[in-house]
Amino acid sequence: MPELAAIATALGKTGHLPAVLATLVRVEGSSYRRPGARLLITGAGERLGAISGGCLEEDLVERARGVLARGIPEAVTYDTTAEKDLVWGVGLGCHGVVRVLLERFTAPPAWAAALCAATAGRRTVRLRVRHDGPDSLRWGTRLASPKEDPAEAGEWEQLVPPPAALFILGAGEDARPVASLARTLGWHVTVADPRPAFATRARFPAADNVVTAPAAELVARLDPGPDALVVVMTHHYVHDRPLLGALLGRPLAYVGLLGPRRRAERILADLAATAPAAAAELGRRLRAPVGLDLGADGPEQVALAILAEMQAVLGGRDGWPLREREGPIHG
Repeated sequence: MPELAAIATALGKTGHLPAVLATLVRVEGSSYRRPGARLLITGAGERLGAISGGCLEEDLVERARGVLARGIPEAVTYDTTAEKDLVWGVGLGCHGVVRVLLERFTAPPAWAAALCAATAGRRTVRLRVRHDGPDSLRWGTRLASPKEDPAEAGEWEQLVPPPAALFILGAGEDARPVASLARTLGWHVTVADPRPAFATRARFPAADNVVTAPAAELVARLDPGPDALVVVMTHHYVHDRPLLGALLGRPLAYVGLLGPRRRAERILADLAATAPAAAAELGRRLRAPVGLDLGADGPEQVALAILAEMQAVLGGRDGWPLREREGPIHG
């Protein structure tokens, strides 16, 4: 959850303190955000994150002033199930009930430092948020141990996985908006290319890693794990073929190839000459041409189509319009 990682980083800097953290801990019915959404409100009035589509924020800012002054956590429930939604005067129209906890921080919390370290080390963090019970002084966010008992009544638990790991194999011009947009989403981005002139920090300033190595060695050096998203986009058959060959047998979350369908078929046929079973298995998983059918034209639009398909895979969705979905939007 990139929003939470950014908030944890901000809480680690004393310049942002004191501050109030608002956490969406419970949702009944429909809501713009799911449990785990957060909004950081500093004493200087700065905001980071969001709890709603902008409807609750002003009320939460007002309440945050009181929490800053008193130092006592507060939980507020917004009920928007009324037809005209006049109770809170915010006009949500979501027909749901949401509960939000506000807690004050005057010093960097231990859980924020642990979350930052886990994000850098690509580890999952387990948080507990107490938002109910007789003693409001005990309400708040804390780090939970892996062996801790299930959450008690009045507590909400959240597993915070590391950001999605995207490997862009190919550092041409059309790779630049892919890397930039992925970083906007909070993903961990690695750009790699056999050509040193293309894979440079100057061309990809937002990437977490920029790597260059011969095409036959590149994948082994990167060693993408089973949760990795990989897109091959060098535009050169001489590079794409060994890169896809090195991906044979790897249990990746997503693998795509930029270029026409016939080119992908030719590469798979070449790979099948020496590894028929592995090539057939890769062919079943390979997204080629890569991306959703958005009518994209130009690097930025193509980047959107590629990342939209990756997000659909991460979310276990098919990329169809939401109006075609039966059941709740948030699973």
